[in-house]
Amino acid sequence: MRHTTLGTLDVARIGLGAMGMSMAYEGGGALDDAESIRTVRRAIDLGVTFIDTAEIYGPFINEELIGRAIAGRRDEVVLATKFGLVSHAGGGPGTLDSSPANIRTAVEGSLRRLGTDHIDLYYQHRVDPQTPIEDSVGALADLVGEGKIRHIGLSEAWLETIRRAHAVHPIAAVQTEYSLWTRDPEAEVLPTVRELGIGFVPYSPLGRGFLTGQFRTPGDIPEDDYRRNSPRFQGDAFAANLALVQEVEAMASGKGCTAAQLALAWVLAQGEDVVPIPGTKRRTYLDDNLGALAVELTADDLARIDGIVPVGAASGERYPAATMGSVNR
Repeated sequence: MRHTTLGTLDVARIGLGAMGMSMAYEGGGALDDAESIRTVRRAIDLGVTFIDTAEIYGPFINEELIGRAIAGRRDEVVLATKFGLVSHAGGGPGTLDSSPANIRTAVEGSLRRLGTDHIDLYYQHRVDPQTPIEDSVGALADLVGEGKIRHIGLSEAWLETIRRAHAVHPIAAVQTEYSLWTRDPEAEVLPTVRELGIGFVPYSPLGRGFLTGQFRTPGDIPEDDYRRNSPRFQGDAFAANLALVQEVEAMASGKGCTAAQLALAWVLAQGEDVVPIPGTKRRTYLDDNLGALAVELTADDLARIDGIVPVGAASGERYPAATMGSVNR
């Protein structure tokens, strides 16, 4: 497995997103902790060192699951988790809270659930408009000094926030959605993090599964799956996006790879400082995703992909309107 760096943090070239192991996709009835744990352990066996979770996933149960999965293998893993979407002062899950006091409570809970004495990369999950970013990063810097966290990250932060945070303490990574159908970061976020020497971590690099070609009609999405409420998976947007995916599939067939592998190879080709974290809870999909490392894209291939899925080609917002208000802050 090739490695790269996020700031000064050494990680494998592809990570593993764990959210879907405990929530959001295919509903609670499809969760299989045993298979999820096998998937995490196989990922480690194959050289995937970078595992991403968050206290809000579940909430809480995903961190517990990852803690069980990495038991006895903690030293082989670069462990990332997130705070800020759970208020421990009474607001509960879904309440933005990046106050220093909440950070203190959150990190202790995450350490306990993960079964570790330190977190390698601790992200603010969403920017809290009620707490100056300087206060939040100052509290995180204190945790770095205490050894409870090693590196600081931001998720869905916008340019001014990134710069202000980085001025307080070096930011190792900025995480945001980025894929063939979500190319918004290219214009401003990617140039900013590169200027500052910050790594870039794309989540949902497979378009929440759409870019794999697994969905042919909206009815293919289980009733209690999060994607039922996603604008890109509904009505006319679904049909328009499916047409894009079918072109990606045709190109992938010509390259002798799957659509998922082509989509991930494209993300990897955007730079050595770009470390995607495709999520899966099944070993079969993990193996397929890691096959992207063997897909070589020429300059002509990349130009062809740009023609198939240019910036802004996807139909529909990436989140429902209420959720869009919490990104790019």
